[in-house]
Amino acid sequence: MKKNILLVLACALVAAGTSYGVVRLTSGKNNTETVAQTVQDSVNPNYRTVNLNLDDYPDFTYAAESAVDAVVYVKVTSTDRVTAPSSIFDFFFGNEGTPQQRERVGSGSGVIIRNDGYIVTNNHVIANANKIEVTLNNNQTYEATLIGTDPATDVALIKVEADNLPTVPLGDSDQLRLGEWVIAIGSPYDLRSTITAGIVSAKGRTMPNYTGEFKIESFIQTDAAVNPGNSGGALVNKAGQLVGINTAIISQTGSYTGYSFAVPVNIVKRIVADLMDYGSVKRAMLGITMQNLDKEKVAELKLSSSNGVYINEVASGSAADAAGIKKGDVLVRIDSMMVKDGASVQEKVNSYHPGDKADVTVIRNGKEHTFTVTFKASSAETGTVDEEGAVAFYGSKIKAAPKETLRNLGISKGVEVVSVGPGKLADAGVTEGYVILYVNDTAVSTPQDILNIIKKSNRAVYIEGISKSGRQSYFGFAK
Repeated sequence: MKKNILLVLACALVAAGTSYGVVRLTSGKNNTETVAQTVQDSVNPNYRTVNLNLDDYPDFTYAAESAVDAVVYVKVTSTDRVTAPSSIFDFFFGNEGTPQQRERVGSGSGVIIRNDGYIVTNNHVIANANKIEVTLNNNQTYEATLIGTDPATDVALIKVEADNLPTVPLGDSDQLRLGEWVIAIGSPYDLRSTITAGIVSAKGRTMPNYTGEFKIESFIQTDAAVNPGNSGGALVNKAGQLVGINTAIISQTGSYTGYSFAVPVNIVKRIVADLMDYGSVKRAMLGITMQNLDKEKVAELKLSSSNGVYINEVASGSAADAAGIKKGDVLVRIDSMMVKDGASVQEKVNSYHPGDKADVTVIRNGKEHTFTVTFKASSAETGTVDEEGAVAFYGSKIKAAPKETLRNLGISKGVEVVSVGPGKLADAGVTEGYVILYVNDTAVSTPQDILNIIKKSNRAVYIEGISKSGRQSYFGFAK
């Protein structure tokens, strides 16, 4: 009797062990859920069951549901000035006619980064905007205020007056890996809250710059579908963290063809912090021109690697010049970061503020040398007076207009733009020799008059003046 009982117990244990093993084998190593599908073979009409392990497929539901409410639709209204013939005589005799204003509406996307209403978007989305409206995923609409822009990185910061808004946590774009899954969220073709998926195709990408403007480009390239209207939207990793701001595509048709680009969030963090604190970007400059290393240059300099950049020129008086870096050096490291190419140099330098220090390592005559660099500002701060008495003004320089200039233009007072550099005046189309007559409807005769008015201005600056040719014009920009 006892033997029979023991035999039954032994059989039960064996059966239980076998069942457990079968369950483990069919449910995967991580004991995850499986999906059973019944399919019909195209050749054999018999039916069979296939178990598909869910871990074999990417799951974006958490990332999408976590981030979608923080991505907004941005509607922009701007006014273009056009000149149309006012009569048939103007048309036939080539007269300029009467200036007219035409309203233009555009759209893009944005990402809420703080629950008190701060939103990141692209500079090209809100450029020349007279009115900015933001619509949340719950269809609430707010009018937005422009806080600041940075054309060099195509980043802009706007704000709506609201509290407790949904946000997306900021990730670390430096930790992105090639092949990592990401999703893009935005409003392509006005299709609100559209989500597409792809992988990180490349990092540190640059694109051709046909305008000649100063650009800082170290894009994340992805094959997530991005189309017009996606600009300013979110690039999110599987953890639901913001890793980039979608900004551009390369396409011969104007629509997505497999390549899209995003500004890395680590650059965005730096730009946004400056825009919040100062209203403009305090950009550090190393003061070199450089080129990527090719096979010929590697062979010529007898280098062991093609990583690094060759320094073509060192600007006199620049941070690099003051530190002892010379033309012909090969820059290979900035602090702990190994330099791969020019884009990586731009991205790293852009993470510093003027006055910050970094150890820069170069190869000179086959040997490594390390120099401590103190970064300088890209341009003088507004209000700074140079040795000739000119006052820095948003990247340009201004001075009380001399009597001869006033006499030639037939005016009694004004402030002359003596040089134009990268900044808001240059962006507005101001040229050297332009004389500023009014700022925010107040007559000015000295640079200090202008600075005093700017300090009291809460949002925008409107300037009226006259060019060297005597033509009156006006322009405006956000502080």
